[in-house]
Amino acid sequence: MEQRWGLLRRVQQWSPRPSQTIYRRVEGPQLEHLEEEDREEGAELPAQFCPMELKGPEHLGSCPGRSIPIPWAAAGRKAAPYLVLITLLIFTGAFLLGYVAFRGSCQACGDSVLVVDEDVNPEDSGRTTLYWSDLQAMFLRFLGEGRMEDTIRLTSLQERVAGSGRMATLVQDILDKLSRQKLDHVWTDTHYVGLQFPDPAHANTLHWVNADGSVQEQLPLEDPEVYCPYSATGNATGKLVYAHYGRSEDLQDLKAKGVELAGSLLLVRVGITSFAQKVAVAQDFGAQGVLIYPDPSDFSQDPHKPGLSSHQAVYGHVHLGTGDPYTPGFPSFNQTQFPPVESSGLPSIPAQPISADIADQLLRKLTGPVAPQEWKGHLSGSPYRLGPGPDLRLVVNNHRVSTPISNIFACIEGFAEPDHYVVIGAQRDAWGPGAAKSAVGTAILLELVRTFSSMVSNGFRPRRSLLFISWDGGDFGSVGATEWLEGYLSVLHLKAVVYVSLDNSVLGDGKFHAKTSPLLVSLIENILKQVDSPNHSGQTLYEQVALTHPSWDAEVIQPLPMDSSAYSFTAFAGVPAVEFSFMEDDRVYPFLHTKEDTYENLHKMLRGRLPAVVQAVAQLAGQLLIRLSHDHLLPLDFGRYGDVVLRHIGNLNEFSGDLKERGLTLQWVYSARGDYIRAAEKLRKEIYSSERNDERLMRMYNVRIMRVEFYFLSQYVSPADSPFRHIFLGQGDHTLGALVDHLRMLRTDGSGAASSGLTAGLGFQESRFRRQLALLTWTLQGAANALSGDVWNIDNNF
Repeated sequence: MEQRWGLLRRVQQWSPRPSQTIYRRVEGPQLEHLEEEDREEGAELPAQFCPMELKGPEHLGSCPGRSIPIPWAAAGRKAAPYLVLITLLIFTGAFLLGYVAFRGSCQACGDSVLVVDEDVNPEDSGRTTLYWSDLQAMFLRFLGEGRMEDTIRLTSLQERVAGSGRMATLVQDILDKLSRQKLDHVWTDTHYVGLQFPDPAHANTLHWVNADGSVQEQLPLEDPEVYCPYSATGNATGKLVYAHYGRSEDLQDLKAKGVELAGSLLLVRVGITSFAQKVAVAQDFGAQGVLIYPDPSDFSQDPHKPGLSSHQAVYGHVHLGTGDPYTPGFPSFNQTQFPPVESSGLPSIPAQPISADIADQLLRKLTGPVAPQEWKGHLSGSPYRLGPGPDLRLVVNNHRVSTPISNIFACIEGFAEPDHYVVIGAQRDAWGPGAAKSAVGTAILLELVRTFSSMVSNGFRPRRSLLFISWDGGDFGSVGATEWLEGYLSVLHLKAVVYVSLDNSVLGDGKFHAKTSPLLVSLIENILKQVDSPNHSGQTLYEQVALTHPSWDAEVIQPLPMDSSAYSFTAFAGVPAVEFSFMEDDRVYPFLHTKEDTYENLHKMLRGRLPAVVQAVAQLAGQLLIRLSHDHLLPLDFGRYGDVVLRHIGNLNEFSGDLKERGLTLQWVYSARGDYIRAAEKLRKEIYSSERNDERLMRMYNVRIMRVEFYFLSQYVSPADSPFRHIFLGQGDHTLGALVDHLRMLRTDGSGAASSGLTAGLGFQESRFRRQLALLTWTLQGAANALSGDVWNIDNNF
């Protein structure tokens, strides 16, 4: 009996007292906390009062209902057992209810109880809990303390041609800055690469030539330092022809108009395609050489914005590829014995940039049909005829130099998955001042290093390692980035999660573009909704686009171009990548790759909004890094590639009738696509129904997710022969684009040159089609199999 009365007295101590404790949210300088407030019994509760629940920060404002007070009878000897029973039942029910709610809302549990929103994960330091909103606020607070504009200005004043002596000084300056940050590792690696430079003793020249072949008047090239790296050297003589942007369709139009291209010198405009693509297409059509000039009509005509001087030529390499073209597929480390091979992307014809003034003189000499209206530019006095014109002789004397280049690395190790890297990089070198080309990216990179270092000092630790890289040799075709990938390819495809490029990130302040892998589209959409537009007050970047375009991704998302370091990560190494860019609404940034790419011109071009735009890019990149390095489950949308295949299959369906007449079918591609979609959906369901706090299980899922991009590298072609093995983004006969180009020959006579480098005049070949179909089908099927998981889970009833 005494035991019952003792238990009764303890239960009565747990019963409601005449006062209640109410918890309300109080904002503090670091983390939110709860303040106690006592009220007398019977006092009315505040309207916003919510009893405490296990919920994430975004749910704290909601009030699901008020608890019902427990009825209590008068104390007595007979009531004691019932009181104990009722108390135990309530306690058990509350515990079970809380456990169920906890499992549904918690993604990560470490040394302390961590409860978060379903979209984000908290930081687990063992002592404190950082929610996504806390991390976001911490990141923005430390980011706002930097002065990126000063770094842009100072960097653009330094000469930093790849491999130069002054570049070595900049490398040491950056290493000194990194040594003052809270980083786990800082190091450099050096590659010895073949770069091409002008010969100071023998300048490149351009002359008119008489009909008898004698050299006449020389056309002055205003700046002998402007050239096309990796151009073929020697002489090229031919009649001048105006070829618009030098695209394959432009040259096809010239042939249709009866203009002879074989043996000619083509005059083409800067823009639309890269210098390397222009020269490759010209070579395919039999041209002897290429002259590339900037037409004023391709740049902004706004009188309030600066424009490119008419005597300025534009620099650009002409290697159709990335990395050192004299060691294709091999890393250019010192003492490496290379086979005597060169990249197939090196041109066999010379190319030279010229100014608008020189192009004006050339165009006035042309005869032949008048160019279509859309081909005409804004060179005053030029009739823009197609040609041919008088003979020209182009002499290119560039020479190759073995040059050491250095990449700089800084790392913050992850606490849970340190062997998985989230990589962010920016080109450091520049031909000329390079304010927009590389000073902006370098400034943002250094600021992000400083910001994340400050966050680490204040309790943040990423789950995965953050790897910050400053690249050298970018102006020669992402040489530093590609050589690093070639040197560590066997490691990086297993460990690199995502690559974020900061190159060319601020070329205006109007439109925003994200050149990216499909895996990152959903994450980019989420981040855009959290970053304010730099030029539309009160709107996020997502709202800026969505309010005027019903399909935001059609306006923002673009494929990765070959002249980006991000392209090498995806098409060569199979790592999903993204490159952000703010652009002008109407025209391209006119000073890129010129000596007028100065801080002053960039500042004038953005009309004083340079700091705001740079800040927006830094916020985008930083919040992307937090999500990728911090979420328990990698936020990569592996189902997106099913949609990509479906879009391309629409192009293939156009030729199903033609193939059927030949007894051929595309059914195997359709089946492989279906298998991939089913595998993606199965994995999505597995993840949805799994225990999110199971570290081993989450790691297994992350490994499968992060390798999806790698699965689309064709395992049936050699990396040395076809370095860009990606079947959607790559180059070569194994790609989906090459298959579509080949199928188009079913409806043509096979004349002309195809866009994927096909030899002219061969037409459709059934044996080649069957090989292309097999390469594409089994790469896609392999991706579906890998996504399915273990071999006993794969159904290849194909």
